[in-house]
Amino acid sequence: MIRKYNSRLSLIQRYAASRQGTRLLYLVAIILTMLLGLASRRYVSLLPHWLAVHAGDALWAAMIYWGIRLLSWPRSCWVAGIGAGVFSYLIEFSQLYQADWINHIRHTTLGALILGKGFLVADLLRYTAGIGIAMALDVVINWVCQSANIIHRQER
Repeated sequence: MIRKYNSRLSLIQRYAASRQGTRLLYLVAIILTMLLGLASRRYVSLLPHWLAVHAGDALWAAMIYWGIRLLSWPRSCWVAGIGAGVFSYLIEFSQLYQADWINHIRHTTLGALILGKGFLVADLLRYTAGIGIAMALDVVINWVCQSANIIHRQER
């Protein structure tokens, strides 16, 4: 049973170690994060109040992190974290600009999801938390994949 479990981890690790496998894992992370973010907005009444208030923005920033990891995979998670932070902060500060043409975009569903509606300092903290959690998950997932490879090598 242990051998079967370790061989499964080894398959995941070997696939994740390939460039295509890593990109696929980041794409899956993006899709799952998007679904969780949309669900956090749709099912607000089912979530604890603090989670309903903060989850959407944190998940949005985490999705940006996964997207940057997808596009810049060989670079460190710190590069993606800083890039996601800069991008998220720029989007938030862009909400201080209130021209008619951009407000028309913001009033669409997609525009509201991407650009937001109004500047809030609390959103900056939510973005930072979401990126930090995504970075921690990224490190843990990479560590598990590397550990699985070590376990598999020791079995041979």
